[in-house]
Amino acid sequence: MIIRLYFLYPLSHIDLHSFHTLFFFTIDYNFWQRKMSSPSKRREMDVMKLMMSDYIVDTPNDRLNEFSVEFHGPKESAYEGGVWKVRVELPDAYPYKSPSIGFVNKIFHPNVDELSGSVCLDVINQSWSPMFDLLNIFEVFLPQLLLYPNPSDPLNGDAASLMMKDKKEYEEKVKEYCERYAKNNGKSAVEEEESGEEDISDGNYSSSDDEIPGRAEL
Repeated sequence: MIIRLYFLYPLSHIDLHSFHTLFFFTIDYNFWQRKMSSPSKRREMDVMKLMMSDYIVDTPNDRLNEFSVEFHGPKESAYEGGVWKVRVELPDAYPYKSPSIGFVNKIFHPNVDELSGSVCLDVINQSWSPMFDLLNIFEVFLPQLLLYPNPSDPLNGDAASLMMKDKKEYEEKVKEYCERYAKNNGKSAVEEEESGEEDISDGNYSSSDDEIPGRAEL
């Protein structure tokens, strides 16, 4: 599809043989259409844009439809200093269909489900446009969500209630969650526990019969 816009534009102010002429503006949308009509190429391009913008992207098995992105809390907010792993799932119809995103490690926020990490964000869930990309999510949408929570449409009722009743106590709770769940390079408490179990299985834990208290000598 080629859209051509024609304007009758006097070029008297431009020294072009000192006469008026028709100036044709041609906008070629062929490239845009090809880019949008190939979901696989669009996925590759959007993930590459994230990586080129210094985001840490983890793509297990090199799959570009399911991956995680390291997300830092916005500055000058209660979430500053926190690092979260955000799960991203791109549907086959992306970018025509919105991605699914969720926080892997816990975050205290009215619009984020504490158990599943699901996010309530209109621009992703309802008003998504194929003109948006992954960079918009991590540089605009998520920072805005953390900076300006909406307690009137909560996924975490406790966080919403606390925010409306006592803003200071709410921010203290946010910081507590950051310290507990988001200050270890985005590693969740579950991953910490699994890591500890691996240490034990690797032989960091040892025991012998002589160390068992109360063992009767035979």
